[in-house]
Amino acid sequence: MAKPIIEIKNLCAGYEGRAVIHGVNLTIYENDFLGIIGPNGGGKTTLIKCILGLLKPISGEIIYLEDNNKSRTGLSAGYLPQYSTIDRKFPISVEDVILSGLNVQKSLLKRFTKEQHEKVKEVVIRMGLEGLEKRAIGQLSGGQLQRALLGRAIISDPSVVILDEPSTYIDKRFEARLYELLAEINKDCAIVLVSHDIGTVLQQVKTIACVNETLDYHPSTEVSGEWLEKHFQCPIELLGHGTLPHRILSNHTHKHDSDENEHRCNCGH
Repeated sequence: MAKPIIEIKNLCAGYEGRAVIHGVNLTIYENDFLGIIGPNGGGKTTLIKCILGLLKPISGEIIYLEDNNKSRTGLSAGYLPQYSTIDRKFPISVEDVILSGLNVQKSLLKRFTKEQHEKVKEVVIRMGLEGLEKRAIGQLSGGQLQRALLGRAIISDPSVVILDEPSTYIDKRFEARLYELLAEINKDCAIVLVSHDIGTVLQQVKTIACVNETLDYHPSTEVSGEWLEKHFQCPIELLGHGTLPHRILSNHTHKHDSDENEHRCNCGH
């Protein structure tokens, strides 16, 4: 039986005292591949920030578990952020981006060891970035940058890797390779994938959670259109792309209880 590594209990979180998510309960297991879906503004990123320790909850708790199920103060996690948060003008090379994933393993004044530099070389090969080690990130394609940042996320051998909207890197040629890499990485650690691209998520993950102010968990990816509509509170269309079904959100409007204004979702694929 898979061991839990993160337990979230009755979590409420938001900004400036206003709750974005509430009543969230979730357990993430060793070697899980959890897909987190939900409409824009539903709280997906807020939940991820809490798990990473970047946002303090209003109430509730997040428990990180060791092998003996004892709680600890934090969890070794790798993080692939949204594309929009990356400053591509920052003067840093592919090699240094990946190496920066080991910062937590050394003191501020010490240099990286020979072994750590060798590990960077291994990750560069694994990410298919040979020959680009010295290239500045501003000169990379979206897919190359994504691989460099994924290399940074995995180099420290974390317990979980969290990816926030990886499809925003807009390199469809690399998309299949990305999920091949994630399948390999998933043998060594848990993965949490946040995405609005429901069709892609359902094809790749093992379990699914829909975040729309609260969280509804599904222990498999065999979910119906009715389940999706219920938890998105929006109409879902089922399209066929070749042999792969692809669920997307229709354009629509709906009102949140906490907002008198209409909120329009324009989700696509």
